[in-house]
Amino acid sequence: MTEVDPELSTFPLAAYCFMTGWIDAVSFSAIFVWCAFQTGNSVQLALALARLFQGSPGHRDTSFHLADKQALTSLTTFVFGAFIGRIGDRIGARTRAWLFLGTIIQALFMMAGAIALWKSGQGSVASGRAVPAWSNAGTYACLGLISASMGLQGIMGKRVNTQFATTIVLTTVWCELMADPKLFIARRVSSRDHKVIAVTSLFVGGFCSRAILQSIGSPASLGIGTGLRVLIALSWFFVPAKRPAASRKA
Repeated sequence: MTEVDPELSTFPLAAYCFMTGWIDAVSFSAIFVWCAFQTGNSVQLALALARLFQGSPGHRDTSFHLADKQALTSLTTFVFGAFIGRIGDRIGARTRAWLFLGTIIQALFMMAGAIALWKSGQGSVASGRAVPAWSNAGTYACLGLISASMGLQGIMGKRVNTQFATTIVLTTVWCELMADPKLFIARRVSSRDHKVIAVTSLFVGGFCSRAILQSIGSPASLGIGTGLRVLIALSWFFVPAKRPAASRKA
């Protein structure tokens, strides 16, 4: 099967970054959980465990808080989505077929999440950290599904192996951008420019998603995001194939 050229995959990978901002805006606006950034969720669960030993025996908080349940839901389903990405290792992680199929699976996760959220009947924007907008079973299903889509996107982005990294975690991208020795060169520099595109795309995605969800709601935002996912999947057919090493040298 034909492999795409990673160096010419800028558009779909930038679109992946855009979708990271888009989906994170939905979850954070409702429950202050980043469904793509699992560092915070992992630390939050560590704090929840440490809380069991706070105070004297008999006066300790042993409850499993709503925010901790949501963090655990996001983390476990994210890992599940990333595990699905291992299918691509058998098909070919950079093949056009897998990149299309994997992105369609992401779209299906988003579509199911949009339906679950719509059926839940709950809101889109929390009034405060103590009063999250999501709390019932439907919203847990939504959170799990969109987190799974992010896990799958992350491993797919990682396997393409470009300056966009996983397309979901930009801490490393920011560090590498600041450390780039060609940061201030006034001509085109791929290693720098692609990182700038990744950061900008995520920012714009978050802005657009928030603007939409506060006007027509999160289910509609996720529904629109599903359509965008399908377009991204189709865009993989327009990425040029990777040329053999011999033809590149010639």
